[in-house]
Amino acid sequence: MSLKMKDLMLQTNESKSTILYYLKEGLLPEPAKPKPNVHLYDESCVQIIKFIKYLQHNFSYSIGEIKRIFEDNHFDFDSSFEMMVNSLELISGGRDNIWYGKNDFLELTGIDEEKLSLYQNKGYIFERAKGYSSKEIEIVEILERAQGLGLDCSLLDAYVKDAKALGKKENEVGARLLADDDVTHDSRYELLFDLVLTLKPYIFNMYTVQAHHNIIKKEA
Repeated sequence: MSLKMKDLMLQTNESKSTILYYLKEGLLPEPAKPKPNVHLYDESCVQIIKFIKYLQHNFSYSIGEIKRIFEDNHFDFDSSFEMMVNSLELISGGRDNIWYGKNDFLELTGIDEEKLSLYQNKGYIFERAKGYSSKEIEIVEILERAQGLGLDCSLLDAYVKDAKALGKKENEVGARLLADDDVTHDSRYELLFDLVLTLKPYIFNMYTVQAHHNIIKKEA
């Protein structure tokens, strides 16, 4: 289905000037022009604009950074759950979007291949399609500090165990949520993002705080 400019503005709650700016920057596909003064936009523009706004409002990405994201990654904006998963992988990679091969990654982190394999087998580190990002470098630094201070792996292993169960549940719920109703499709997409990226870490962190308060109360 194609959309006129006024329909695109209504569905995205975005101004005409902003949409034209996105178009000028190459963030949106060119509209079809079946006749003079008639521009028809692909319905995928709705999801693209919402994704741009999400990155801007929640992660303070600039238009230049978003352009690089679109250039370096393929998103199927007609398949929102697939897009959400790809978006999560992108955001988890760190905003500088720099990727490294294994040899460069090992040199930058100062670990050897055996330790990298250990971290990957335990589920602490992931090699993505493009290799390793700055986020993986950050994670290795944390893991090395933890090892240096003698932290046992029980907490990390608990993270992995819970993350696997949550990941499976999020995929089940997310796919079902986005398949239920085309009318509220965009709202459901935004909700799923907020559940995974905002509500989940909030609940986990608040339970850490609550556990601390419970310990203090017992000791009092």
